[in-house]
Amino acid sequence: MTTVPDLRIRKINPGVRNPKGDYVLYFMTAYHRLEWNFALQHSADLARRLRKPLVVLELLRVDYPHASHRPHRFRLQGMAERFANLEGTPVLHYPFVETAKNESQGLFEALAGRACSVVGDDFPSLFLSKLQEEAGAKIRVPLELVDSNGFLPLRATTRVFSAAYHFRRFLQKALTDHLPESPDPQPLQAALPGSISGKGSLIPSEILERWPPARTELLSGWGVELKDLPIDSSVPPVEQEGTTGVARVALERFLSSALPRYAEDRNHPDLNATSGLSPHLHFGTLSSHEVFASVGAAEGWTPLRLSDRADGARSGWWGMGTGAEAFLDQLVTWRELGFNMASKQENHRAFESLPGWARDTLAAHEGDPRPHRYSLEELWEAQTHDPLWNAAQQQLREEGVVHNYLRMLWGKKILQWSVSARDALGVMIELNDRLALDGQDPNSYSGIFWCLGRYDRGWPERPIFGKVRSMTSRSTRRKVKLSRYLSRFNVDSR
Repeated sequence: MTTVPDLRIRKINPGVRNPKGDYVLYFMTAYHRLEWNFALQHSADLARRLRKPLVVLELLRVDYPHASHRPHRFRLQGMAERFANLEGTPVLHYPFVETAKNESQGLFEALAGRACSVVGDDFPSLFLSKLQEEAGAKIRVPLELVDSNGFLPLRATTRVFSAAYHFRRFLQKALTDHLPESPDPQPLQAALPGSISGKGSLIPSEILERWPPARTELLSGWGVELKDLPIDSSVPPVEQEGTTGVARVALERFLSSALPRYAEDRNHPDLNATSGLSPHLHFGTLSSHEVFASVGAAEGWTPLRLSDRADGARSGWWGMGTGAEAFLDQLVTWRELGFNMASKQENHRAFESLPGWARDTLAAHEGDPRPHRYSLEELWEAQTHDPLWNAAQQQLREEGVVHNYLRMLWGKKILQWSVSARDALGVMIELNDRLALDGQDPNSYSGIFWCLGRYDRGWPERPIFGKVRSMTSRSTRRKVKLSRYLSRFNVDSR
């Protein structure tokens, strides 16, 4: 059994462990999985060390930002899977699903009041960070937040990186120390204190009666119908399911059919060479460590293949095939670049967080004529003159995702059609956070802000864009294969 590195554990209150407590409480808010999870691993370690049972609390509130049927259904499916997987084990899973605002208020404090110690997820999201800090202030026992976001611990550097090249170069020096510190694939496999028959009596009846846990026999909505909840019904659920099992099927499909050709085909919507894992990485149903281990196994990789150079090159450092190298640059470099920004810069969602050169050039061209202007409602409904943009927006509406390459064009065109870059940013965030399954993720904000110059450099000056990189639908049609994609979303492919 390995312990979680100290660098990944952050104590946020001055509480003292209560040896007379009834259990260790794990408040699962971001890493919604039972494997490859440093936070769950630390919780299980504490339970064994203190010889106390483990309780896993999951809350699904109705007042989180942009709450709608889409993310709600995704979360419910995952909760049902975890509840089923923990039946027949000594671990008590306590899933609570609100049917009204503030219905869960007091539940965390009630459970924490009977705990020896409390563990939470250290995810750099504005509303989750605030939730955890408020929770820690209300309890007497320690609340330790554990970082299970990626390969580089959030606290491994205090620097905010302005470009992928600089961050990649830093990773090529730093990751050799952190790659061996992988989370336990099965943190609950070793024996845990408590018993299956006795775990039902861990929680007092007054808590269970006031906050009755949801049950898996009510999978249609965990006891409630989505239509009856005070959440946005204009964003319907999607076919993709929010379970670890489904995520692993998608991962296996990607490894077997797309990884070898990822470098060459990933930009072509018709060729289906992307992984489709972004929603699962965002909701935490799949760990980037597990994805990496699976890619390494498929490549027959060992750490001995790592290059000893740290020159910031996009490929060659891992010692894998070209497809795997290109994919890992997305999974590790670009994904964790966004986490670096979100964890270090509180205003990472604000226009002011853009580099100065980008703000200056966009301001200088704010008065440039816009050939087309569209309202938020017209963009929401995919009602523009541009068939390719409409197809990308329609995919976002129907599936909760946009093909990776077209997502860049999607953002660039919104800039071109908006009164100002600040307005364009507001529209991109609104559409993405409401419709995308990976909305409100540090990595998705990286993509949005890249459209306005973050992590990029100055280019030849053009109207509206200034020195910010521009993209056109005409050039995109020339570069990538789109006919089946356009037909799929009922758009003329001519």
